[in-house]
Amino acid sequence: MFPKINDVLYIQVAGNDHKDELFEFKSRIAEEDSQNFLIEIPMSQTSGHLKKLFLGEELSIFFMSEGGIKNYFNTHVTGFKEDVLRMVRIQKPEPDSISKIQRRNYLRVKANLEIAVKYGVNESRFVAETHDVGGGGVSFQTQEAQQLEEGESLSCWILVPYKNGTLEHVSFQSEVVRIQEMENGRRLIMLKYEKIADQERQKLIKYCFEKQLEFRERA
Repeated sequence: MFPKINDVLYIQVAGNDHKDELFEFKSRIAEEDSQNFLIEIPMSQTSGHLKKLFLGEELSIFFMSEGGIKNYFNTHVTGFKEDVLRMVRIQKPEPDSISKIQRRNYLRVKANLEIAVKYGVNESRFVAETHDVGGGGVSFQTQEAQQLEEGESLSCWILVPYKNGTLEHVSFQSEVVRIQEMENGRRLIMLKYEKIADQERQKLIKYCFEKQLEFRERA
């Protein structure tokens, strides 16, 4: 179900400022066409300041439907319209991509990042390279020597680089949800987060937004 004209949207903006990674902006749908919503310039719910958006910028949004249910979707800025007030054009999501589960947890990108893993009663350790990274989990490739099993709990740390040159270490507890044997003799280990601080998850979401925008610019 799409939001309707005059519905309020709560917006998370991908940006270099950690404050921008919260759903602290809100806007209103003013118009729509077959492909886009036209929304008012988002406003900070705390300061009342307007948030300038840029073409291609990634947004994660929720709106309230009947019964107070939050409906989440991801989108990006496709343009602007100059009228009495300037409006921002955002792409309509696919109807089946709107979820009552927070969509930011599903954002996932291909990424070759260094991941350190500790597992087992002996707390064995190894370092591997991620295959993809997302707000809900990660996957990485490993040698058969690391005898991990589905359902096993791991302690992990990922080194996350940002476009501005800064590095962050992200730590979390995870569960092995699937192991796939690969043709090259390696194994693809797929994890979901069991315990991760919201601040740590936001670091990964920020990285995913940056990579997604980078891929879009290359296209």
